[in-house]
Amino acid sequence: MRRIALVTLVVDDYDEAIRFYTDALGFRLVEDAPRPDGSRWVVVAPGTPGAGTGLLLARAEGEPQAARVGDQTGGRVGFFLHTDDFAGDHARMTAAGVTFLEEPRHEPYGTVAVFQDLYGNRWDLLQPAG
Repeated sequence: MRRIALVTLVVDDYDEAIRFYTDALGFRLVEDAPRPDGSRWVVVAPGTPGAGTGLLLARAEGEPQAARVGDQTGGRVGFFLHTDDFAGDHARMTAAGVTFLEEPRHEPYGTVAVFQDLYGNRWDLLQPAG
C-alpha cells in the first residue's frame, strides 16, 4: 500500500505552531525531535494514529521560505480537514479562536466552512455527505 504520510507546512515558530494545531485544532503531537542542525522534526496529525496524513511543521529558513509562510497555496484552500461532527468541531474551534472566513454551508458533497490557520493558510473544515 502506498499513501502520502506527511505534508510539509512552513511555519514561523515551532512552539506557536504546535500550540495552534494541538490546542485550537485538536491535533495530536506525534513527534518533536531535535536535529543536529538545530532544527526540529515536528509532526502533528488529526485523529487516531495511522488514520491519515500528518503535517511536518518546518520552521522557515531564509527569505524565500519565510515569504511562503501563510500563503503556501497562493490564497487557495490547500488543506482539507474532514470531520464526522462538523457542528461540534466548528463550535470548539471557534471557541479556541480559529478564524472562519465564512458561515457553514451545505453543499452536495457535505457541510463545509473555510477557516485559516494562525499564519493565514486556508483550510476547509468538511463533513462529507452521506
